[in-house]
Amino acid sequence: MSDYIVSEKFEGKIFEETDIKYKEFEECTFINCDFRTCTFQNETFVDCNFIECNFQSTKINYVSLRDVMFTKCNFTSVNFAMTDQVLYHFNFQDCTLDYAQFYKLKLKKMRFDNCSMVAVDFMESDLTESVFNNCDLRRTVFINTIANKADFSTSYNYTINPEINKLKKAQFSMDGLKGLLEKYDLVIR
Repeated sequence: MSDYIVSEKFEGKIFEETDIKYKEFEECTFINCDFRTCTFQNETFVDCNFIECNFQSTKINYVSLRDVMFTKCNFTSVNFAMTDQVLYHFNFQDCTLDYAQFYKLKLKKMRFDNCSMVAVDFMESDLTESVFNNCDLRRTVFINTIANKADFSTSYNYTINPEINKLKKAQFSMDGLKGLLEKYDLVIR
C-alpha cells in the first residue's frame, strides 16, 4: 500500500499497524473495519467517512482528522487528546464514545448526534458552538470547559457546574436544568 491513498473503499478489513502507519488517506470510505490493534501515529485522514468501524481502546497519537465523519463507530476508551489540532474537523453520529478522552482539545462547532458519551472527559476543552444532539452524557466530566453557545437542549443525564465552566448562551432544556443545579443538592420537581 502506498503512503498516499485516494478515493479507496475499505470494507470489512481488519487493519494492522503497518496498514496505516505514516499514511495519508483522502476521500476514502471505511465500512465495518476493525482498527483495535492499531496505534495511529502521524496519519492523516482528509474528507473520509468511517461507518460501523471499531476503534475500541485504539491508541491515537498525532493523527490529523480533516473533515472526517464517523457513523456508528465504537470509540470506547479512546484518548483523542493527542490528535493534531491544526486544520482539523470531525463529527460523530450514532457512535459509542464511552470513557473517551478529549482533554484540552479545541472542539469548536463539533457535532455529536445520538451518541453514547458515558464518562467522557471534556476537562479544559473548548466546546464553543458544539452541538450535543440527543446524547447520553451520564458521568461526563466538564471541568474548566468552555461551552459558550453549545447546544445541550436535547441531551440528557449531564451534570455541568456553571461556576467552573463557561456556558454563556449555551442552550439547555427545562428538563436539563437539574444537571446544572446538582451541586446544590436541591429537590426539583
